[in-house]
Amino acid sequence: MKLRLRTFALLLALPFMLAALRSDAAPQDAPQPSAALALAALDRKIADLDAEEAASKKELTELSGRIAESHGRAMLRGRAFYRVTRAGMLPVGGGFSALVTHALRVERARRALARDLGEETHLRGRGADLSRSLERVARDRFALGSQRSAMDAARLAVEDEARRQNAFDRAFAPGGGAGGTGYVAVYGGNGSPPDGFVGGGFTGSKGRLLFPVVGRAEVKPGTREGTNGPGLEIKAPLNSPVRAVYAGRVAFADRYGPYGRLVIIDHGEHYYSVSGNLASIDVRVGGEVSAGERLGTVGDEGHGAMLYFEIRHGTETVQPSTWLGL
Repeated sequence: MKLRLRTFALLLALPFMLAALRSDAAPQDAPQPSAALALAALDRKIADLDAEEAASKKELTELSGRIAESHGRAMLRGRAFYRVTRAGMLPVGGGFSALVTHALRVERARRALARDLGEETHLRGRGADLSRSLERVARDRFALGSQRSAMDAARLAVEDEARRQNAFDRAFAPGGGAGGTGYVAVYGGNGSPPDGFVGGGFTGSKGRLLFPVVGRAEVKPGTREGTNGPGLEIKAPLNSPVRAVYAGRVAFADRYGPYGRLVIIDHGEHYYSVSGNLASIDVRVGGEVSAGERLGTVGDEGHGAMLYFEIRHGTETVQPSTWLGL
């Protein structure tokens, strides 16, 4: 009963443990004390249940032998009692003394039989108790194991979310997402600038960047949670290729919150293009891409098939339509 109360209390406390884990977790740190203590408490309870199960199984194994022995004795006592009672009143012929002796022998046999039957009943009752205890332990351990798995999954999810957030933030630091200390963006990836390039790097291509989706598309302003600057929702057929608007290096390529699957390209001069809501990602962090190179495909994250697109200078979003010449 005490163990069940502890289990119920732990179930009530689990949401608070997970909340503490979400609020305290850091991407590069071990689990915070609150989460670690909760996991340690679960581990101790599971270990206690394992020890209880092992002890119960051992006792049940020993008990089966004792039950067999007790049953064997009871059978022998029963046969002996049957033999002495079959004599009936025959000892009367030997006189009163013989009759008393016979009656005492019958009573001793009856008591011995009753004692052996009582012992067997007691042992079998203990065996039934141990069997029920093992069933309870199995249920409690399954419940605690499920809680621990859920907490582990929550911890890993929070750590993964924090890792993605950290990677997203680092993507907009100079050289942070590319694994270097800064670089100059290439044009076309082969030494050739894009058509119409007149110099001036990324800023010199303002108004003449490639459109991120090939073919006809419908465009409207949009934003994503966490930003207050402008973006574009570019409606296009599902799985249409999404291309780099300008040469650069991949600073981020992963799923990230409201952006869904997301690719961030660092074009140098602290300018970045952000392509979200992708169905697939075809590039890796640190890889160089040329203008027009495929980054992934248009996806549908519940908003319809479209690409979400931003241009950023540092961490600030800027009006993308003027950079695309719309």
